[in-house]
Amino acid sequence: MKQVLFLVMLLPLMHTLFAQKAFSRKELAAIDKKALQLPDSLTRNTTDMASYINTHFRGDRDRARAIFIWIASNIQYDIENVFAINFYEKMEAKIDKPLKTRKGICENYAALFNDLCAKCGIKSYLIEGYTRQNGFTEYIPHAWCVARIDTAWYMFDPTWGAGSITERKFVRRINNTYFQATPSILIKTHMPFDYLWQFLRFPITNQEFYEGKTEVNLSKAYFNYTDSLKLYESQSRQEQLKGIVYRIQKNGLKNSMLFDRLRNTQVELDNIKIGQDNARRQKIINTYNSAVQDYNDGINAYNEFIHYKNARFTPLKPDADIQEMMNAAENKLKNAIAKLASVNESEIDGVTPGQLGKAVEDVARKVAEEQEWLKTYFSKKRADRKDMFYGRR
Repeated sequence: MKQVLFLVMLLPLMHTLFAQKAFSRKELAAIDKKALQLPDSLTRNTTDMASYINTHFRGDRDRARAIFIWIASNIQYDIENVFAINFYEKMEAKIDKPLKTRKGICENYAALFNDLCAKCGIKSYLIEGYTRQNGFTEYIPHAWCVARIDTAWYMFDPTWGAGSITERKFVRRINNTYFQATPSILIKTHMPFDYLWQFLRFPITNQEFYEGKTEVNLSKAYFNYTDSLKLYESQSRQEQLKGIVYRIQKNGLKNSMLFDRLRNTQVELDNIKIGQDNARRQKIINTYNSAVQDYNDGINAYNEFIHYKNARFTPLKPDADIQEMMNAAENKLKNAIAKLASVNESEIDGVTPGQLGKAVEDVARKVAEEQEWLKTYFSKKRADRKDMFYGRR
Protein backbone atom coordinates (compact mmCIF):
# COMPACT_ATOMS: atom_id res chain seq x y z
CA MET A 1 0.00 0.00 0.00
CA LYS A 2 2.84 2.39 0.79
CA GLN A 3 4.41 1.82 -2.62
CA VAL A 4 1.17 2.75 -4.40
CA LEU A 5 0.90 6.02 -2.46
CA PHE A 6 4.54 6.79 -3.23
CA LEU A 7 3.99 6.44 -6.96
CA VAL A 8 0.78 8.45 -7.00
CA MET A 9 2.47 11.35 -5.26
CA LEU A 10 5.46 11.27 -7.59
CA LEU A 11 3.52 11.31 -10.85
CA PRO A 12 2.61 15.04 -10.86
CA LEU A 13 6.11 15.88 -9.71
CA MET A 14 7.70 13.94 -12.58
CA HIS A 15 5.33 15.60 -15.03
CA THR A 16 6.47 19.02 -13.82
CA LEU A 17 10.16 18.21 -13.96
CA PHE A 18 10.36 16.34 -17.22
CA ALA A 19 7.47 17.68 -19.27
CA GLN A 20 9.70 19.06 -22.01
CA LYS A 21 12.76 17.95 -23.96
CA ALA A 22 15.85 20.11 -23.51
CA PHE A 23 17.21 22.27 -26.33
CA SER A 24 20.04 20.88 -28.41
CA ARG A 25 23.12 23.05 -28.87
CA LYS A 26 22.20 23.53 -32.50
CA GLU A 27 18.68 24.72 -31.58
CA LEU A 28 20.03 27.15 -29.00
CA ALA A 29 22.60 28.55 -31.42
CA ALA A 30 19.96 29.15 -34.10
CA ILE A 31 17.55 30.85 -31.71
CA ASP A 32 20.27 32.93 -30.09
CA LYS A 33 21.58 34.15 -33.42
CA LYS A 34 18.16 35.29 -34.56
CA ALA A 35 17.35 36.89 -31.18
CA LEU A 36 20.57 38.91 -31.19
CA GLN A 37 19.65 40.29 -34.60
CA LEU A 38 16.80 42.22 -33.00
CA PRO A 39 17.22 45.77 -34.39
CA ASP A 40 18.46 48.27 -31.83
CA SER A 41 15.75 50.68 -32.94
CA LEU A 42 13.14 48.28 -31.53
CA THR A 43 14.78 47.86 -28.13
CA ARG A 44 13.64 51.08 -26.47
CA ASN A 45 10.37 49.60 -25.29
CA THR A 46 9.08 46.09 -24.62
CA THR A 47 6.09 46.45 -26.95
CA ASP A 48 8.29 46.70 -30.05
CA MET A 49 10.61 44.00 -28.76
CA ALA A 50 7.73 41.61 -28.13
CA SER A 51 6.33 42.31 -31.59
CA TYR A 52 9.65 41.29 -33.16
CA ILE A 53 9.92 38.16 -30.99
CA ASN A 54 6.34 37.09 -31.72
CA THR A 55 6.93 37.52 -35.44
CA HIS A 56 10.28 35.72 -35.65
CA PHE A 57 9.82 32.90 -33.12
CA ARG A 58 7.19 30.23 -32.67
CA GLY A 59 6.00 28.75 -29.41
CA ASP A 60 6.63 29.60 -25.78
CA ARG A 61 9.85 27.63 -25.70
CA ASP A 62 11.65 29.53 -28.46
CA ARG A 63 10.27 32.92 -27.42
CA ALA A 64 11.37 32.46 -23.81
CA ARG A 65 14.86 31.61 -25.03
CA ALA A 66 14.94 34.66 -27.30
CA ILE A 67 13.92 36.90 -24.40
CA PHE A 68 16.45 35.35 -22.04
CA ILE A 69 19.42 35.49 -24.39
CA TRP A 70 18.74 39.07 -25.51
CA ILE A 71 18.60 40.32 -21.93
CA ALA A 72 21.59 38.28 -20.77
CA SER A 73 23.64 39.46 -23.78
CA ASN A 74 22.69 43.14 -23.79
CA ILE A 75 22.17 44.27 -20.19
CA GLN A 76 25.28 45.02 -18.14
CA TYR A 77 25.13 44.33 -14.41
CA ASP A 78 25.18 47.65 -12.54
CA ILE A 79 27.78 46.93 -9.86
CA GLU A 80 27.67 50.47 -8.47
CA ASN A 81 24.01 50.02 -7.53
CA VAL A 82 24.18 46.42 -6.32
CA PHE A 83 22.71 47.45 -2.95
CA ALA A 84 20.06 49.75 -4.42
CA ILE A 85 17.43 47.06 -4.89
CA ASN A 86 13.97 48.45 -4.30
CA PHE A 87 11.16 45.93 -4.62
CA TYR A 88 8.61 48.73 -4.17
CA GLU A 89 9.74 50.88 -7.10
CA LYS A 90 7.15 51.17 -9.85
CA MET A 91 7.39 48.31 -12.33
CA GLU A 92 7.49 50.68 -15.28
CA ALA A 93 10.65 52.30 -13.91
CA LYS A 94 12.32 48.93 -13.34
CA ILE A 95 11.67 47.97 -16.95
CA ASP A 96 12.53 51.33 -18.46
CA LYS A 97 15.95 51.71 -16.81
CA PRO A 98 17.79 48.74 -18.42
CA LEU A 99 16.38 49.59 -21.85
CA LYS A 100 17.58 53.18 -21.59
CA THR A 101 20.92 52.66 -19.88
CA ARG A 102 21.66 49.03 -20.85
CA LYS A 103 22.45 48.54 -17.15
CA GLY A 104 20.53 47.07 -14.27
CA ILE A 105 20.48 44.90 -11.19
CA CYS A 106 18.51 41.73 -10.57
CA GLU A 107 15.12 43.41 -10.26
CA ASN A 108 15.65 45.11 -13.64
CA TYR A 109 16.69 41.89 -15.36
CA ALA A 110 13.72 40.03 -13.86
CA ALA A 111 11.17 42.81 -14.48
CA LEU A 112 12.27 43.08 -18.12
CA PHE A 113 12.09 39.32 -18.63
CA ASN A 114 8.66 39.13 -16.96
CA ASP A 115 7.19 41.98 -18.99
CA LEU A 116 8.45 40.60 -22.30
CA CYS A 117 7.05 37.18 -21.44
CA ALA A 118 3.65 38.70 -20.72
CA LYS A 119 3.66 40.57 -24.04
CA CYS A 120 4.69 37.40 -25.87
CA GLY A 121 1.80 35.45 -24.39
CA ILE A 122 3.90 33.51 -21.89
CA LYS A 123 2.47 33.33 -18.40
CA SER A 124 5.14 34.36 -15.90
CA TYR A 125 5.73 35.83 -12.46
CA LEU A 126 8.51 37.87 -10.93
CA ILE A 127 9.84 36.13 -7.81
CA GLU A 128 11.59 37.82 -4.91
CA GLY A 129 13.76 36.10 -2.36
CA TYR A 130 17.41 35.44 -1.50
CA THR A 131 20.19 33.11 -2.66
CA ARG A 132 22.89 30.72 -1.48
CA GLN A 133 26.20 29.76 -3.12
CA ASN A 134 29.19 27.73 -1.98
CA GLY A 135 27.61 27.18 1.42
CA PHE A 136 27.12 30.92 1.96
CA THR A 137 23.74 32.64 2.14
CA GLU A 138 23.62 36.12 0.65
CA TYR A 139 22.52 39.02 2.85
CA ILE A 140 20.90 41.08 0.09
CA PRO A 141 17.67 40.03 -1.66
CA HIS A 142 17.42 38.81 -5.23
CA ALA A 143 14.80 38.64 -8.00
CA TRP A 144 14.21 36.08 -10.75
CA CYS A 145 11.25 34.66 -12.70
CA VAL A 146 9.10 31.62 -13.22
CA ALA A 147 7.32 31.04 -16.54
CA ARG A 148 4.97 28.39 -17.86
CA ILE A 149 6.39 26.95 -21.04
CA ASP A 150 3.57 25.05 -22.74
CA THR A 151 2.28 22.96 -19.80
CA ALA A 152 5.11 23.09 -17.27
CA TRP A 153 6.64 25.72 -14.99
CA TYR A 154 10.34 26.58 -15.27
CA MET A 155 12.66 29.00 -13.51
CA PHE A 156 14.63 31.76 -15.24
CA ASP A 157 17.30 33.97 -13.72
CA PRO A 158 18.57 36.28 -16.48
CA THR A 159 20.85 38.05 -13.98
CA TRP A 160 22.88 34.97 -13.06
CA GLY A 161 22.51 33.76 -16.62
CA ALA A 162 24.26 36.88 -17.92
CA GLY A 163 27.56 36.40 -16.09
CA SER A 164 29.21 36.97 -12.74
CA ILE A 165 31.18 39.48 -10.70
CA THR A 166 34.91 38.92 -10.42
CA GLU A 167 37.09 41.37 -8.47
CA ARG A 168 34.26 43.91 -8.51
CA LYS A 169 33.92 43.70 -12.26
CA PHE A 170 31.05 42.20 -14.20
CA VAL A 171 32.25 39.43 -16.49
CA ARG A 172 29.70 38.50 -19.14
CA ARG A 173 29.43 34.77 -19.61
CA ILE A 174 26.14 33.17 -20.63
CA ASN A 175 25.21 30.53 -18.08
CA ASN A 176 22.40 28.28 -19.29
CA THR A 177 22.04 26.70 -15.85
CA TYR A 178 19.66 29.56 -15.10
CA PHE A 179 17.67 29.23 -18.28
CA GLN A 180 14.55 27.05 -18.04
CA ALA A 181 15.71 25.40 -14.82
CA THR A 182 13.36 23.02 -13.06
CA PRO A 183 12.07 24.17 -9.64
CA SER A 184 13.81 21.27 -7.86
CA ILE A 185 17.16 22.39 -9.29
CA LEU A 186 16.90 26.15 -8.74
CA ILE A 187 15.79 25.70 -5.12
CA LYS A 188 19.37 24.66 -4.35
CA THR A 189 20.47 28.27 -4.85
CA HIS A 190 17.32 30.41 -4.98
CA MET A 191 14.87 30.73 -2.06
CA PRO A 192 11.62 32.74 -2.52
CA PHE A 193 10.34 34.74 0.44
CA ASP A 194 6.94 33.10 -0.13
CA TYR A 195 7.15 29.32 -0.53
CA LEU A 196 4.26 29.37 -3.02
CA TRP A 197 6.84 30.41 -5.63
CA GLN A 198 9.06 27.40 -5.02
CA PHE A 199 6.66 25.42 -7.23
CA LEU A 200 7.44 22.33 -5.19
CA ARG A 201 5.06 19.69 -3.81
CA PHE A 202 7.12 19.49 -0.62
CA PRO A 203 8.40 23.05 0.03
CA ILE A 204 11.80 23.69 1.57
CA THR A 205 11.89 25.69 4.81
CA ASN A 206 14.24 28.61 5.29
CA GLN A 207 16.17 26.64 7.89
CA GLU A 208 16.63 23.74 5.47
CA PHE A 209 17.78 26.12 2.76
CA TYR A 210 20.45 27.52 5.07
CA GLU A 211 21.60 24.00 5.82
CA GLY A 212 21.62 23.00 2.16
CA LYS A 213 18.91 20.39 2.68
CA THR A 214 16.97 20.91 -0.54
CA GLU A 215 16.29 17.31 -1.55
CA VAL A 216 12.69 16.06 -1.74
CA ASN A 217 11.37 15.01 1.66
CA LEU A 218 8.23 12.91 1.22
CA SER A 219 7.58 12.82 4.97
CA LYS A 220 6.44 16.46 4.79
CA ALA A 221 2.87 17.57 4.26
CA TYR A 222 1.96 17.61 0.57
CA PHE A 223 1.51 21.12 -0.87
CA ASN A 224 -0.68 21.47 -3.95
CA TYR A 225 0.96 24.55 -5.41
CA THR A 226 -1.16 24.26 -8.58
CA ASP A 227 -4.42 24.79 -6.68
CA SER A 228 -2.78 27.35 -4.40
CA LEU A 229 -1.65 29.35 -7.43
CA LYS A 230 -5.15 29.24 -8.93
CA LEU A 231 -6.54 30.51 -5.63
CA TYR A 232 -3.91 33.25 -5.50
CA GLU A 233 -4.80 34.40 -9.00
CA SER A 234 -8.50 34.62 -8.11
CA GLN A 235 -7.98 36.61 -4.92
CA SER A 236 -8.09 40.32 -4.22
CA ARG A 237 -4.78 41.97 -3.36
CA GLN A 238 -5.80 42.04 0.29
CA GLU A 239 -6.49 38.30 0.30
CA GLN A 240 -3.20 37.63 -1.49
CA LEU A 241 -1.27 39.62 1.12
CA LYS A 242 -2.89 37.70 3.97
CA GLY A 243 -1.78 34.45 2.33
CA ILE A 244 1.75 35.80 1.84
CA VAL A 245 1.99 36.80 5.51
CA TYR A 246 0.80 33.35 6.57
CA ARG A 247 3.26 31.48 4.33
CA ILE A 248 6.26 33.66 5.25
CA GLN A 249 5.62 33.11 8.95
CA LYS A 250 4.95 29.41 8.49
CA ASN A 251 8.22 28.83 6.63
CA GLY A 252 10.35 30.37 9.37
CA LEU A 253 11.76 33.86 9.81
CA LYS A 254 15.43 33.05 9.38
CA ASN A 255 16.99 36.37 8.40
CA SER A 256 16.49 40.13 8.28
CA MET A 257 15.38 39.96 4.63
CA LEU A 258 12.42 37.79 5.60
CA PHE A 259 11.56 40.07 8.52
CA ASP A 260 11.74 43.05 6.19
CA ARG A 261 9.50 41.38 3.60
CA LEU A 262 7.02 40.36 6.29
CA ARG A 263 6.96 43.88 7.74
CA ASN A 264 6.47 45.54 4.36
CA THR A 265 3.79 43.04 3.38
CA GLN A 266 1.98 43.78 6.62
CA VAL A 267 2.33 47.53 5.99
CA GLU A 268 0.80 47.11 2.53
CA LEU A 269 -2.00 45.07 4.09
CA ASP A 270 -2.56 47.74 6.77
CA ASN A 271 -2.58 50.49 4.14
CA ILE A 272 -5.27 48.64 2.21
CA LYS A 273 -7.29 48.36 5.42
CA ILE A 274 -6.80 52.07 6.14
CA GLY A 275 -7.82 52.87 2.59
CA GLN A 276 -10.91 50.71 2.94
CA ASP A 277 -11.78 52.36 6.26
CA ASN A 278 -11.33 55.80 4.76
CA ALA A 279 -13.41 54.83 1.74
CA ARG A 280 -16.11 53.44 4.02
CA ARG A 281 -16.12 56.61 6.13
CA GLN A 282 -16.24 58.75 3.00
CA LYS A 283 -19.14 56.66 1.76
CA ILE A 284 -20.91 57.23 5.08
CA ILE A 285 -20.25 60.97 4.85
CA ASN A 286 -21.49 61.07 1.26
CA THR A 287 -24.63 59.16 2.20
CA TYR A 288 -25.21 61.46 5.17
CA ASN A 289 -24.74 64.55 3.01
CA SER A 290 -27.14 63.12 0.44
CA ALA A 291 -29.67 62.53 3.23
CA VAL A 292 -29.23 66.16 4.32
CA GLN A 293 -29.88 67.27 0.75
CA ASP A 294 -33.02 65.12 0.54
CA TYR A 295 -34.16 66.56 3.88
CA ASN A 296 -33.65 70.11 2.64
CA ASP A 297 -35.40 69.34 -0.65
CA GLY A 298 -38.26 67.75 1.30
CA ILE A 299 -38.61 70.82 3.50
CA ASN A 300 -38.57 73.10 0.46
CA ALA A 301 -41.29 71.04 -1.22
CA TYR A 302 -43.32 70.99 2.00
CA ASN A 303 -42.94 74.76 2.45
CA GLU A 304 -43.95 75.33 -1.16
CA PHE A 305 -47.13 73.36 -0.52
CA ILE A 306 -47.88 75.21 2.74
CA HIS A 307 -47.34 78.55 1.01
CA TYR A 308 -49.74 77.49 -1.73
CA LYS A 309 -52.24 76.19 0.81
CA ASN A 310 -52.08 79.45 2.76
CA ALA A 311 -52.91 81.20 -0.51
CA ARG A 312 -56.03 78.95 -0.62
CA PHE A 313 -54.72 77.14 -3.66
CA THR A 314 -54.68 80.30 -5.75
CA PRO A 315 -54.07 80.27 -8.63
CA LEU A 316 -55.88 76.98 -8.87
CA LYS A 317 -53.96 73.95 -10.16
CA PRO A 318 -55.26 70.53 -11.21
CA ASP A 319 -55.68 68.10 -8.33
CA ALA A 320 -52.91 65.91 -9.70
CA ASP A 321 -50.43 68.82 -9.60
CA ILE A 322 -51.41 69.70 -6.05
CA GLN A 323 -50.99 66.08 -4.98
CA GLU A 324 -47.60 65.93 -6.67
CA MET A 325 -46.36 68.81 -4.52
CA MET A 326 -46.93 66.76 -1.37
CA ASN A 327 -45.71 63.55 -2.96
CA ALA A 328 -42.43 65.26 -3.82
CA ALA A 329 -41.96 66.31 -0.20
CA GLU A 330 -42.92 62.85 1.08
CA ASN A 331 -40.57 61.02 -1.33
CA LYS A 332 -37.62 63.21 -0.48
CA LEU A 333 -38.11 62.63 3.23
CA LYS A 334 -38.50 58.88 2.69
CA ASN A 335 -35.21 58.88 0.80
CA ALA A 336 -33.55 60.74 3.66
CA ILE A 337 -34.87 58.25 6.23
CA ALA A 338 -33.68 55.28 4.14
CA LYS A 339 -30.19 56.74 3.74
CA LEU A 340 -29.87 57.57 7.42
CA ALA A 341 -30.79 53.98 8.28
CA SER A 342 -27.54 52.85 6.61
CA VAL A 343 -25.41 55.51 8.29
CA ASN A 344 -23.61 55.36 11.61
CA GLU A 345 -23.67 59.04 12.47
CA SER A 346 -21.26 58.52 15.39
CA GLU A 347 -18.47 58.06 12.81
CA ILE A 348 -18.99 61.55 11.39
CA ASP A 349 -17.10 64.32 13.16
CA GLY A 350 -19.23 67.23 14.32
CA VAL A 351 -22.53 65.38 13.96
CA THR A 352 -24.80 64.57 16.88
CA PRO A 353 -26.11 61.01 16.38
CA GLY A 354 -29.84 60.96 15.69
CA GLN A 355 -30.17 64.73 15.33
CA LEU A 356 -30.94 64.72 11.62
CA GLY A 357 -33.11 61.63 11.90
CA LYS A 358 -35.32 63.31 14.49
CA ALA A 359 -35.64 66.44 12.32
CA VAL A 360 -36.60 64.34 9.28
CA GLU A 361 -39.22 62.39 11.25
CA ASP A 362 -40.75 65.60 12.58
CA VAL A 363 -41.21 67.00 9.08
CA ALA A 364 -42.38 63.61 7.80
CA ARG A 365 -45.17 63.61 10.39
CA LYS A 366 -46.31 67.04 9.24
CA VAL A 367 -46.24 65.87 5.63
CA ALA A 368 -48.34 62.84 6.59
CA GLU A 369 -50.88 65.15 8.24
CA GLU A 370 -51.09 67.29 5.12
CA GLN A 371 -51.50 64.17 2.98
CA GLU A 372 -54.51 63.22 5.09
CA TRP A 373 -55.83 66.76 4.75
CA LEU A 374 -55.47 66.52 0.98
CA LYS A 375 -57.23 63.17 0.89
CA THR A 376 -60.24 64.74 2.58
CA TYR A 377 -59.96 67.85 0.41
CA PHE A 378 -60.08 65.86 -2.84
CA SER A 379 -63.02 63.77 -1.61
CA LYS A 380 -65.25 66.85 -1.38
CA LYS A 381 -67.16 68.60 -4.08
CA ARG A 382 -65.46 71.72 -5.40
CA ALA A 383 -68.13 73.92 -3.84
CA ASP A 384 -67.39 72.49 -0.39
CA ARG A 385 -63.62 72.60 -0.58
CA LYS A 386 -63.25 76.27 0.34
CA ASP A 387 -64.65 75.63 3.78
CA MET A 388 -61.65 73.41 4.58
CA PHE A 389 -59.36 76.44 4.51
CA TYR A 390 -61.31 77.81 7.50
CA GLY A 391 -61.08 74.60 9.48
CA ARG A 392 -64.77 73.56 9.01
CA ARG A 393 -65.34 69.96 7.94
